[in-house]
Amino acid sequence: MTQLSTLQAEASENLHTLGDFLRFAVSKGRAANLYCGHGTTSIWDDMAALILGGLSLPMDIPEWIWNTRLLPHEKRTLLTQCIRRIEERIPVPYLTHEAWFAGIPFYVDERVLIPRSPFAEIIQAQFEPWIAGDSIGSVLEIGTGSGCMAIATALAIPHAKIYAVDISEKALQVAKINVAKHDLTHQIHLLESDVFSALPPTQTFDLIISNPPYVDAEDMASLPDEYHHEPSLALAAGTMGLDVVHRILKDAAQHLNPQGVLMVEVGNSSGALVEAYPGLPFIWIELMQGDDGIFVLTREALLAHSAQIYS
Repeated sequence: MTQLSTLQAEASENLHTLGDFLRFAVSKGRAANLYCGHGTTSIWDDMAALILGGLSLPMDIPEWIWNTRLLPHEKRTLLTQCIRRIEERIPVPYLTHEAWFAGIPFYVDERVLIPRSPFAEIIQAQFEPWIAGDSIGSVLEIGTGSGCMAIATALAIPHAKIYAVDISEKALQVAKINVAKHDLTHQIHLLESDVFSALPPTQTFDLIISNPPYVDAEDMASLPDEYHHEPSLALAAGTMGLDVVHRILKDAAQHLNPQGVLMVEVGNSSGALVEAYPGLPFIWIELMQGDDGIFVLTREALLAHSAQIYS
């Protein structure tokens, strides 16, 4: 029995309110040096999300709720979740089965990456000024995972037809849950595909978006334990982190309409990408929240530099 597990009886007897459990969980989480990077940036917020999610409560509860007392079975639930978070280093969204993206809730489990992409800001702006939102009739998302980006796009641009592909059948099962949850089966088409492999060669789109795997080998080896609960297929992308991005660049122009736009997140691999394609006119989006690593390329730019892309 672990040290934290031995505290269960004592904690259950002496912790009575939501606030009591939050204080206890934060204290133990700080002592365990937990890593927060899956929707929260502090152990306080991480444990608040765990406690509220474990009790099916919204994040915006009134302050007085923290002083309300818990039933015995609620205490057992919270203690069990707290122990798993600390001792197994499981990210909170996998314990509560809920993650938020672009202000929208999504079901998640360990079949998919936990949503956290800065793409949310771009989607909420309807992809402007890079492409006019009212001109977007069709969108392809590569590597949809939970379906969060495709769903947020469908809600932001309700007139657009969305195709969302992923190489993982298990991930698509989760995406299907979320598409149905948000009543978007009429607008979003899910397809198992390795990048463009399952698409007809002539199928084109106004916009292609992707948050593909882009973690290089060095970073994969040093990731905190929490990230190893996520599918490595959605993170690892070879020595330089560009294995999937190379393939997207190679065939994107073929699947874009005239004046079409490609947007791809590459995170920390942006430097390696620029080095690999020194002449390609990447436009790097500056976001309000300060995140970076998302580039824009037009179909015309891709065609003009096709010799470099195919070399």
